[in-house]
Amino acid sequence: MNKKSVISVKNLNKIYSKKNDKSVNAISNLNLDVQEGEIFGLLGPNGAGKTTFINILAGTTLKTSGEVNVWGFDLDKNPKQVRASVGIVPQEVSLDPFFSPKKQLELQAGLYGVKKKDRITDTILKLVSLENHANSYARSLSGGMKRRLLIAKSLVHQPPIIILDEPTAGVDVDLRKNLWENLKLLHSRGVTIILTTHYIEEAEKICDRIGILNKGNLVALDSTKNLLNKIQTKKVTFKIDKSINTQNYKLNSLKILFSKNDEVSFSYDKNKIEIEEIIKLIQKDKVKILDIFTDDGDLEDIFLRLTKN
Repeated sequence: MNKKSVISVKNLNKIYSKKNDKSVNAISNLNLDVQEGEIFGLLGPNGAGKTTFINILAGTTLKTSGEVNVWGFDLDKNPKQVRASVGIVPQEVSLDPFFSPKKQLELQAGLYGVKKKDRITDTILKLVSLENHANSYARSLSGGMKRRLLIAKSLVHQPPIIILDEPTAGVDVDLRKNLWENLKLLHSRGVTIILTTHYIEEAEKICDRIGILNKGNLVALDSTKNLLNKIQTKKVTFKIDKSINTQNYKLNSLKILFSKNDEVSFSYDKNKIEIEEIIKLIQKDKVKILDIFTDDGDLEDIFLRLTKN
């Protein structure tokens, strides 16, 4: 069954003009489709154009050219409906310190024109595990609770698409995992999720598909699984019974990462070298291999390769 595209972007450009007549292409000819019900990750270094893209969808930045269609609405013809279809969770924590979570959600719903009888404030608070803090001052909430409150604010008009801009920037590992759980819960309820991140681990763990932006250009777009399969660099570590001299180890693409008494570690291009060749090299030195640990690399390898100038 083919899933429908809930966001379709064709030849999108955003050019910022600077005072000295120089222009900066924040986004260049971006073509992208996000499918209903997926968790889509948009990766890229700082300045890649991720936030610009989100701001165009949010209606806070005007595109220079191109077509943007969200939930069947054209951004040029139906900007209000586009905004109603999307909930944006910003990078910056901006909350009124003296309003309780409940009050903040009620106000936000009012801003979106959600009638009192249609509001689901208590349901949302429960969904982001803030029901026990519904009436606390926002200033007394922990960092993690504030992040969850931002997610809650984006849900008041029940949008089918949630977009999170660097949701776990500057938060600790436990909090990051907690936020991932919250996102998975939303996803299980049928919400399509788009998140920008520069944490590769985040994208690898929770995204179905990934697009990589660099200097405004989309340099990769594929399923997380396919991207991981494209990784060429592998790492291997051998536990050995005595130290070896690795100076004579000459194989195309073989790099020695470290060598100590009972351990030696290499990285190599899996398209150029078979692991058996490395084993033979070690065994030539009359060394007994006690154990082998392999590491197939991670998305970071691809990310670095694609974003290197």
